[in-house]
Amino acid sequence: MDWNQVEGKWREIKGKVRSKWGKLTDDDLETVAGKKDALLGRLQQRYGYKRDQAEKEVDSWINTL
Repeated sequence: MDWNQVEGKWREIKGKVRSKWGKLTDDDLETVAGKKDALLGRLQQRYGYKRDQAEKEVDSWINTL
């Protein structure tokens, strides 16, 4: 699955995002609204990831969908 598909199906997928990254709040998920950069920023904020680490996490997760 590529990011365009994730963005298009955000309402369906955000539950899976919440399962994977439990520190993200419902407000975080609403703010992200399917935008990859916004998700990366929230992961950096909540988990203390560096940008490249957040990207690897997200890209790895997308491949499991």
